[in-house]
Amino acid sequence: MKTITPEMEYLSTRQSAKVLQVSLGTVQKMVELGELIAWKTRGGHRRILASSLNQQLQRRKRAMRQKSTQKCVAMGIFRRIENGEELIDSIQDWQLKVEMDIAIDSLEGLMKTVSIAPDLIFLDALIPPVEQVHLIHYLSKNKDTQRIPILVDEAFIKLHPGVMALADENSGVVRPPPSESIQDELDKGLIELNPLIIGYPGNDFEENPTLSIKDHHKLLEPVFIEALSRKCS
Repeated sequence: MKTITPEMEYLSTRQSAKVLQVSLGTVQKMVELGELIAWKTRGGHRRILASSLNQQLQRRKRAMRQKSTQKCVAMGIFRRIENGEELIDSIQDWQLKVEMDIAIDSLEGLMKTVSIAPDLIFLDALIPPVEQVHLIHYLSKNKDTQRIPILVDEAFIKLHPGVMALADENSGVVRPPPSESIQDELDKGLIELNPLIIGYPGNDFEENPTLSIKDHHKLLEPVFIEALSRKCS
């Protein structure tokens, strides 16, 4: 199989077919579907962006790995690194086998999500509401992530968009409100009517003071399973 070297920025259709081990017709269909990024030269020859080929190869490896190990691949976006590490530690006790990658920055989380194409996306409850709205907006619009279930805190789903700015203000954080286009999407049910937005029980330790972090994380396992069923349906 032909390999992609670092100096390669783009490849021909024929080279791309060799890299992916598919026919020329399949490569052309992948371009038409937007799965590969390409353009045409003045002579009418198609050129495929090498980075988009690499993404396809990574997705294939991930898919083969999932098939052989029967693992759920998750992407977790957190506010604090320790929260992500605690969840990864708790996941080891689940019956469902989960391989979770984590990010502490929203932009890093978006880039990683597009790169690894996970089975589900987990948004930490500590991420400010307005930031969560922006994350959901971009994840729902990106062709590579729009069909991936997103797990969010139940309290966030119940939070009316009109009080999100107040929620940030009360936490001492000043953030710009959603743009008009995002606000319009919220009004049309970006969160409430989206079947791929799934709520998980929040960390209400005041109401359940005896609930350990691991016990709370155990409540997330059926939510992960529900998310996987939504993705398959």
